[in-house]
Amino acid sequence: MSWEDPFDDRSRGGVLEAVRRRWDRIVTPAKPPPPPELPPPGPEPRRSGWTRVLGVSLAAFAIWLVLDAPTLQHNAQVSPVGARRTVALDLLGPLATVSRDLGLSHVVSIADGIIGRHGNRPGNGLGTTPVTVKPRSTVTTTPVPKVVLNRQPTAKDPLRVLVLGDSLGIDLGGVLVDDLRATGVVQATLDGQVSTGLTRPDYFNWPAELSVDLPRYTPQVIVIMMGANDAQDLPGPPDVPFGTPAWDAVYRGRVNAFMTEASSRGARVIWVGMPPMQDPTLSAAMQRIDEIVRRAAPKHRWVEFLSSWTVLGTPTGQFTPYLVEAGQEVNVREPDGTHITPGGAQVLSSVVEQAIRTHLRVDLNG
Repeated sequence: MSWEDPFDDRSRGGVLEAVRRRWDRIVTPAKPPPPPELPPPGPEPRRSGWTRVLGVSLAAFAIWLVLDAPTLQHNAQVSPVGARRTVALDLLGPLATVSRDLGLSHVVSIADGIIGRHGNRPGNGLGTTPVTVKPRSTVTTTPVPKVVLNRQPTAKDPLRVLVLGDSLGIDLGGVLVDDLRATGVVQATLDGQVSTGLTRPDYFNWPAELSVDLPRYTPQVIVIMMGANDAQDLPGPPDVPFGTPAWDAVYRGRVNAFMTEASSRGARVIWVGMPPMQDPTLSAAMQRIDEIVRRAAPKHRWVEFLSSWTVLGTPTGQFTPYLVEAGQEVNVREPDGTHITPGGAQVLSSVVEQAIRTHLRVDLNG
């Protein structure tokens, strides 16, 4: 009879295997089902790097700098004499010129209007209505027979006119030169230098410039408009403070010397004075400079002073950004309250051209 030994290794192994499988089912967790398939991920949102942000910021700053350059230049011009002022004028001068030439400074006025800033509009402390310009025939200056040139220029024998000045002289000169050339009997040239005047020959020497211009252009008429940058201390040592009798004496000497040089070859000189400014302190300074030039002119044989005080201002000599001419409102001053707009330059150019016709007795009709 055969029998199976319960302790046989083969039987024991089978039992142990059965126990192990049962145990595994009890203690081993069930394998979780695989997760559902998700759609492929889209592109990650773009993140602007610091270089991109910096580039945009610099571009915005550059645009603002060009648009507002004339105002910044004006602020530098009236700042104290020193290296900081000199560097600022060197940097801002070309930008301000570009801004004015392209008419970009007008964007500032438009933007101010959009956001409700009307500080340079009539009715904001500058008069309730635009000022009406007098008809051309009634805008007069003191006639001085000594300046008479008595010329009837032609296309073959044109009148030679040289216009000199600082940034305001450039404002006037650009329009004046075009108007004179349009007559067909005038050869006109503009030599304008921004941020210059007679106070700082160390920055720009106008007498030296004139000594080059006279033989180069041989002008018969010289129109001068400068002084906007001259209300500052004369650098020493010792410095001579603006507004003192000593400053007046030095500046008077420079004005007289420049008038003598300008008329030394027989050219008739029309010196156009500064207009009133929006800033009361600067306006008072311009009035002081105008008075020095006005008093100096009669001492010179062929020099005449032409005031722009009421031409571009109110009848009482106050600043106004707008005039009414032929029933139309004309913006005559830039947003910085200092420089002259093309419309204002046209008004002033007409007065200068009238002086050439009447005071110098030059027939510009060809």
